[in-house]
Amino acid sequence: MRAIPYEQDLIIWANQQARWLRAKCFDLLDIEHLADEIEDVGKSAKQEFSQRMALLIADLLKWELIPELRNLSMQIIIRNQRRALSRILTNTPSLKNEFDNPDWWEIIWDDAIIHIARETSLDNFPEICPWGVKELLKDNWFPGDVESRGNK
Repeated sequence: MRAIPYEQDLIIWANQQARWLRAKCFDLLDIEHLADEIEDVGKSAKQEFSQRMALLIADLLKWELIPELRNLSMQIIIRNQRRALSRILTNTPSLKNEFDNPDWWEIIWDDAIIHIARETSLDNFPEICPWGVKELLKDNWFPGDVESRGNK
């Protein structure tokens, strides 16, 4: 059986490697590239988690700082982001360790600020995220005026 080079076609290579793993043809495996791809899976999960958290924070900042944007559509966007984060944390609970990492929070906060600054004319933000993890991930929590939230 001819090995498909990793550089030739990643999809065909990956399928071939999976077949060889299942068949226990360990001597045919491209160990170095397999290890790289496995590491990349972890990096991708962390990157998606980080991006979603930054977007959630940006949306919550918009909610708080631009009251005229507070509507059902914005609530749905925020809740969908929270549900996606919840699914990621359910599937990859080790990502909760990031909540204790101040460097991670700094990156997330910076990404959120960049995102909201691109979408709005706002430019005066707190130095750090004003909310904790429990607030950020709580389905019915919204910053600012309680009356403008609509349904709880």
